[in-house]
Amino acid sequence: MFQFALKLRVRYSDTDQMGFVYYGNYAAYYEVARVEAFRSIGYSYKKLEESGIGMPVLDMTSLYHAPAKYDDLLNITVKITEMPKARIRYLYEIHNEEGILLNTGTTSLAFINLTNGRPVKMPEHLKELIAPYFS
Repeated sequence: MFQFALKLRVRYSDTDQMGFVYYGNYAAYYEVARVEAFRSIGYSYKKLEESGIGMPVLDMTSLYHAPAKYDDLLNITVKITEMPKARIRYLYEIHNEEGILLNTGTTSLAFINLTNGRPVKMPEHLKELIAPYFS
């Protein structure tokens, strides 16, 4: 299983009128965690796209357990529990500094050829980088 953790401070612009993180911002938090998780193993989304492969989101779930608030330091953990093939599934947990679980979620993404939009398998170089986490 692959796991990565990222700390992220809630900005004022992330909050709604009640002072809670606006629900739509959790999707952006998930994206930041995914991108930085790949970067942590030496592979960037930019490099992936330059090779002609994209990763559109197929689905997303998000469960809100407690509100995140302005200036909270969030600990976002992203996990990949199964070796990806043509799709990759991420699991997320977001805790505040006190360790309180605020949010859990999932996203599923597909690897596609950016020229024709057709599904492809995970690039071999990425597969080599992530495989050790699943052996």
